[in-house]
Amino acid sequence: MSDMITFPDVVNWAVPFFIAAILAELLWIVIKGRGGRYETRDALTSLLMGAGNVASGIVLGFVAYGFFMALWAITPLDLGTSFWTIALCFVLDDLRYYWVHRFGHRIRWVWASHVNHHSSQHYNLTTALRQTWTGTFTFMMVMRAPLVLMGFHPGMVLFVGGLNLIYQFWIHTEAISRLPRWFEAVMNTPSHHRVHHGRNPRYLDCNYAGVFIIWDKLFGTFVPELDSEKVDYGLVHNLGTFNPLRVAFHEWVGIYRDATQPGLGWRERLNYCVMPPGWSHDGSRSTSLDIKARYVSQYPDSAGSPGLPYTEIKGQNTRP
Repeated sequence: MSDMITFPDVVNWAVPFFIAAILAELLWIVIKGRGGRYETRDALTSLLMGAGNVASGIVLGFVAYGFFMALWAITPLDLGTSFWTIALCFVLDDLRYYWVHRFGHRIRWVWASHVNHHSSQHYNLTTALRQTWTGTFTFMMVMRAPLVLMGFHPGMVLFVGGLNLIYQFWIHTEAISRLPRWFEAVMNTPSHHRVHHGRNPRYLDCNYAGVFIIWDKLFGTFVPELDSEKVDYGLVHNLGTFNPLRVAFHEWVGIYRDATQPGLGWRERLNYCVMPPGWSHDGSRSTSLDIKARYVSQYPDSAGSPGLPYTEIKGQNTRP
């Protein structure tokens, strides 16, 4: 097996495209008077979060890459670098992304790293750059281990991951309404991803796909964007700050405060780290499923409608 295979850093190559697309979107909004909104402080925060993500990758990137190369050294498999191998790796890595993303909404430790991406109350191309500084500390790199052990070179795995991120950039916009039905049926689109960024009860925790929306449809987490319900962007409890340090670390601080409360047992302290966001030992807070269940209890006719599959929330706590 060759350890010297290299692939281009496609995310860095795409930076000029990112800049040009942001300027084009902003110009479109100014000229047309629709298609989204920019707020200077919000956009600047997103750009600073993106810069911090690049910096953290430079400082800590060796951790994940070293882990992958260690796996590569022990696997007897090598699938090579043909076009079809890269294509298969891309599809499998997108499936991997779906589950990492889903864990990021259902496990608070992982959510602490991902939450910053949802912290903007606007939805434009700069939101795509609002990325984590602390991804290494979630240990979600282990989700790529099967790909390396299957014989996909670590460089290839990171390469297709970069392509995945580039694809996801353009779907962070309100300037594009809906695309042809065949495309919307298979691929992740601005319409699908707008829903993912919604704080509406109907839209919480869904559409985790990176590139192929078929994963959400396959695993029962797809929610369509409804013309009758405009997406309200942000968090269930918005931060109300443009401080990038608070955006990056506020949930980690929250976990520490919750887990170190006096009088808790070890299981409760652990649950504050691994249970879904909103979990509390005394039931004083609400998870996303609690919020959806309460919504259905208030609007019974909505049970089973698009975005609120009754099987997802059946039996959930409906406390006020």
